[in-house]
Amino acid sequence: MSLETSGTFHAARPSEDLLADWASLIRAEYCEMPGLSLTDRQVERLWRLDRPTATFLLNDLIAAGFLRCNARGAYVRADVGSC
Repeated sequence: MSLETSGTFHAARPSEDLLADWASLIRAEYCEMPGLSLTDRQVERLWRLDRPTATFLLNDLIAAGFLRCNARGAYVRADVGSC
């Protein structure tokens, strides 16, 4: 994994352990702030993830039923009402 001048972490192929760690961190943040509503770009910036990794994690959390993407394209907890 490298840190480019943009401050974004890039990994050629994130390991399963690394992806699990990122998913746990994202879950924890959404649990701490149930009203959190972030676009995919905001997720990338907040956690300094590259686009493919952020997309993979968001899709994985949606498939797990933890997140959903609302009509405005923001990712919110699936068990919290629409914003």
